[in-house]
Amino acid sequence: MRATAWLSVLLASAAWVASPAQAVPNPSRNVLWAALQGCILAKKATGRMFPCLSVDLGDKDRPGAAVLRAPGAATHLVVMPTDDVSGIEAPQLQRSAGNAYWRAALAARPLVTEALKGRLPLDRVGMAVNSAGGRSQDQLHIHVDCIEPRVRTALLRHGQAVRDNWTTFPIALQGRRFFAMRVRAADVDGFNPFAALTHLPGKSTDLRAVGIAVFSTARDDPAPGFIVLANRASGSFAGELLLDHTCAEASQASTQ
Repeated sequence: MRATAWLSVLLASAAWVASPAQAVPNPSRNVLWAALQGCILAKKATGRMFPCLSVDLGDKDRPGAAVLRAPGAATHLVVMPTDDVSGIEAPQLQRSAGNAYWRAALAARPLVTEALKGRLPLDRVGMAVNSAGGRSQDQLHIHVDCIEPRVRTALLRHGQAVRDNWTTFPIALQGRRFFAMRVRAADVDGFNPFAALTHLPGKSTDLRAVGIAVFSTARDDPAPGFIVLANRASGSFAGELLLDHTCAEASQASTQ
């Protein structure tokens, strides 16, 4: 997310700025982390969570996660660890923490449909994580918002070609080619998308170059669940480009 967009959140959060354990050279990449500290401070001090929508502090067996609405956005949410986790490449995501944050993102999706007052079903809400070069903040944040309409059309047409292991998605999306894999409904709760990225085809193991997006399968898909799309870019890639922060489909539905 753009650092300038988070400045209003920062100003409204805490009167002090906490730095993550490993500070980054550019303080503008730390704005989201500072806003998160405001949420945690409010939760501990008053039981409220402003500016976050929810804060789960976790416990010794389970990492915590918070949900924050992007400034000025009705539906665009980010789900982030309450611990210091730099991004998609963070080693701790290969363990159980990766699954915990995945489940936190799944649980946040109804907040999008609630904001739209039911004008869009839950299966049209997607999740995405940007690559290291495609993000502006160095605190892991999973974007949750409406699916970009052309992406949804492509998934409806070609989704049934996606298998349980990584293969190339049949067509380009937003001008890029993707690897795709299916997560069946029975496996969703135990899935770790970050660990799955280590099995992408090719020799590169640098997850900093990878961006991902996750969408529900079509309602008539014979193997329901989710489809994970991953792009390994030589430069940078923002997985959230496969989302639509304007929720155009919901707007169209309200006028019909």
